[in-house]
Amino acid sequence: LQGIIQAYKSGITLQGNTTSLGRWDYSGSFFFSISAITTIGYGNLSPSTAVGRIFCIVFALFGIPLNLVLLNEIGHLMLLGVQHCARRLEEVFHWQNKASFLMKTCALVTGLLLFLLLPPLLFSDKEGWSYEEGFYYSFITLSTVGFGDYVIGMNPDRTYPGWYKNVISLWILFGMAWLALVIKFCIHLLE
Repeated sequence: LQGIIQAYKSGITLQGNTTSLGRWDYSGSFFFSISAITTIGYGNLSPSTAVGRIFCIVFALFGIPLNLVLLNEIGHLMLLGVQHCARRLEEVFHWQNKASFLMKTCALVTGLLLFLLLPPLLFSDKEGWSYEEGFYYSFITLSTVGFGDYVIGMNPDRTYPGWYKNVISLWILFGMAWLALVIKFCIHLLE
């Protein structure tokens, strides 16, 4: 039993009469890399050798700052897009403050849909979670809390499509940038 538990922690899962290294295939490794550089750190998967741990330290040392730069740029581009749309509305309809408010509201609602309200439907389908569990996972992941009580692609009884972890990894990057803008806005309101 100890051997089976250790094998599972190392990423080996049994599916019928075959063995799968599902957690360390390309998409699993990409997902691990994203969770490391975003500092989510679910805790369900980690390097098991000294060389792997040293590599992970060096990777995180350079990856975390680079990721922060990337998230800042993504957030800046999102904000520029909203501001550009607001200016266009002001020009076309001659609205002053209404256009800015309308575009910020649209950006908030669009982000809510794309990053918090619709993904739980995908998680319900692929993971078998309830909508509430998927919503909880979405917020805990995008806020980088990452408790690890819910992690995608970990159920050995389910077969996941190859694109799944890659799409979720991109969702994490863009969702973190959007949530950072929302948190920044909330901080501005509180100040």
